[in-house]
Amino acid sequence: MALPRLRTVVLVSGAALLTRRALKRRIARSPLWPLPALPEPVSGHSQRRATAVRRLLITERSEVAEGVVRLRLEGAGLPRWEPGAHLDLVLPSGLVRQYSLCGDPEDTGAYTVATRLVADGRGGSREVHDQLREGLEIEVRGPRNRFPLTEAPAYVFVVGGIGITPVLSMLRSLAASGADWRLLYGGRSRASMPFLEEIEKLGADGDRVTVVAQDETGHPDVAGALAELAPGTAVYCCGPEPLTDAVAAALPAGRPLHLERFSAAAGDAAGPGSGPFEVELRRSGRTVPVAAGQSVLAAVRTAAPHVAYSCEQGFCGTCQQRVLEGEIDHRDDLLTDDERGDSMLICVSRCRGGRLVLDL
Repeated sequence: MALPRLRTVVLVSGAALLTRRALKRRIARSPLWPLPALPEPVSGHSQRRATAVRRLLITERSEVAEGVVRLRLEGAGLPRWEPGAHLDLVLPSGLVRQYSLCGDPEDTGAYTVATRLVADGRGGSREVHDQLREGLEIEVRGPRNRFPLTEAPAYVFVVGGIGITPVLSMLRSLAASGADWRLLYGGRSRASMPFLEEIEKLGADGDRVTVVAQDETGHPDVAGALAELAPGTAVYCCGPEPLTDAVAAALPAGRPLHLERFSAAAGDAAGPGSGPFEVELRRSGRTVPVAAGQSVLAAVRTAAPHVAYSCEQGFCGTCQQRVLEGEIDHRDDLLTDDERGDSMLICVSRCRGGRLVLDL
């Protein structure tokens, strides 16, 4: 009987010794472990962007241009919104996509969005076109506004195609108030340009609207539209990257540009922060390499697949993470200056040095 008892004591003592050694190694690798004093991670939980989740009923679906579907989503007591706001749609597959509101901001019974089918996109527009039908309920989040209409003595809008959706409610508001505004509206063809008839009616008084169909007259004259701007004129642009780049290049130095992109701005492949670096996940005690052509999100998810994300383009803020150490190369258009001090969107932003430490 003594021998089995002795064997048990030896095994238990050995296990305890191994556990103590493992614990010492764990603490040596991460002195703050187990981090009881750190606040909760911020991924997907930014208080600034926290919005109610609602289920709305699709009561109307219509095609407002070639390849563009408009949806009316009805519910009770919906919050009012300001021109330029967008809505997050949680699609049946779980994908989350952002679409600009293009209805009446004062309508508390329905939201209206429109989306163009992008055949070679990331799947969101295809799902909207193929699966969202009248009578279906869909989860939405928002509205939120990162493209607001500011006070100005005059306005110039340069828009391409589906980029008209966030601008439409702005034009309605400005037309109703008698403000001074002009619009340059371009597209592949007149048939492909949503809300064209309404836009032309809004600008019928005073030749405010210039429509340029590429199949008729080529590309719009961006430089001409922005020439001789009166002092204080607010310039707004929404459209594909070639258009936004052309507008930015045509503006005089120091002139602010109110911009909403279809996709994240392309980074400088040879610029600072574009090379490889390491990311330490402080809470888990792991370090992962980030290759030159790889996003921080992709690298982090190899070690922490639970990390939340959605748009992967720096738009939605779902992947926002607190940064404990390292210099951030911000490549998003969403975070405020205060947020940029200690957090980043890991789907697009990178590191300006060799190492970042995330609160993960």
